[in-house]
This record gives sequence, C-alpha cells and structure tokens, in this order.
Amino acid sequence: MFYAGPSTSIRSVVRAYRRNPTEAERILWAALRGRKLRDLRFRRQHPIAGYIVDFYCAQAKLAIEIDGSVHEGTAARARDAARTATLEAYGVRVIRFTNDDVIHQLPLLLDAIARQVFG
Repeated sequence: MFYAGPSTSIRSVVRAYRRNPTEAERILWAALRGRKLRDLRFRRQHPIAGYIVDFYCAQAKLAIEIDGSVHEGTAARARDAARTATLEAYGVRVIRFTNDDVIHQLPLLLDAIARQVFG
C-alpha cells in the first residue's frame, strides 16, 4: 500500500503490519525466515519507494507480494500495476502469488521464488 499522509509514519505502519500478518504471510514467512530458502535473506513488510512490500530480498532485488481478495477487480489491478511499475523503476523485480497459492501450494511457490533468483 502507499502511505504519504503526514500523520502516519511509514515505520508505524510497517510495525502494525508485522504484528498482524495474514495467514498466508505467516506461512510464507515461516518458510523464508532465517535464510531457509537457499540461504537468501528476506525481510518482511519492507518499505520501498513509498510502498510496503510483503517480502523483500535485497541481494536479489526481489519483492514478493501476497495478494488476497482486496487485489481483485479492475481498479485494484490498475493500482497493483502502477505499484509494480514504480518498484521496477527502482530496479526491484516483483512476483505475486495469491493467498491460496501460499496456503495450498507452498513447495511449488518456493521453487518459483528460487527460479526467479537463480534461474
């Protein structure tokens, strides 16, 4: 999400997101934290260019977004496309998965993340 309001610091928003992850975020974080995926270090709820990405690997410049129902619809897809374009302009690759992908197909998803980084 984008946060440019003067009354809310991005750090406080990041902290709130970290305290209240979705089920899919908890599952994926358990699989990524502590360099569990091929020794890659991920951060969660990381701010970049005024946005907060769900997961970020600095060494690979890779952002992982987990999309729930709020990402459905034409307007939401347009916002996501603009967000992706901004992040890519900063040299960050963005990959997206749905909550259902994380919950039901985690091994395939982890393989897809590793392929994005290592080819």
